[in-house]
Amino acid sequence: MHAAFGDDRRSDRADDPSGAAPTTTGDPLKSLEVEPESAATIFGDRIELGRRFTRDLALHGELLGLIGPLELPRLWTRHVLNSAVLAPLILPGARVGDIGSGAGLPGLVLAIARPDAHFVLIEPMERRCEWLHAEADRLGLDNVTVLRARAEDAFSVAPLDQVTARAVSALRTLIPLAAPLVRRGGELIVLKGARVQDEVEAARKQIAKYRLSAIEVVELGRGLVPEATRVFRATVDAAS
Repeated sequence: MHAAFGDDRRSDRADDPSGAAPTTTGDPLKSLEVEPESAATIFGDRIELGRRFTRDLALHGELLGLIGPLELPRLWTRHVLNSAVLAPLILPGARVGDIGSGAGLPGLVLAIARPDAHFVLIEPMERRCEWLHAEADRLGLDNVTVLRARAEDAFSVAPLDQVTARAVSALRTLIPLAAPLVRRGGELIVLKGARVQDEVEAARKQIAKYRLSAIEVVELGRGLVPEATRVFRATVDAAS
């Protein structure tokens, strides 16, 4: 595992939509959501690493500005498992880029769940890169590379088999950043919210320009997480 560094040109913000400065009071583990029974099902024999990552994020995430102060009571279901259910879509042995990795959602979670694939975590902020690198070391993950760069400057890692992203930007903005990093016939796998169909319609020009095909919106994790994870999935430039 290694880290590569470039320019940091994105503003520093926590995942707290209020934009308030992070504060930590008391023992964060007391507020951590109780591990759902489905966690062991989703992570399988990698559950101990999943638990360690979740605990580390609970202990350090708010202080480092990785998660908002209201996220601990839903850290497992809304963040960790929401990311982990994406694991079955990762191709065997794939080289996967994760744009805007931040706290490691979904990049580090997928690296835990899919040790057969290699994950390039693309993140422009220095202190978030330091977290990603340190946490991958703590967990003993040898299938992770941390690249400090914006997505549009990350051509050194292309071509990738797949690219993931979570809570980064709307599809019409994300597609021009992500698609050029993917090999012909590779995939975009983007975690999205309830309005994903609206985003697809708004991104028709970008979908056509970057020759995306086999477009689908899939729901993952039904019966395992309180709210299914919605994923925009598309093949890149398959016909050219």
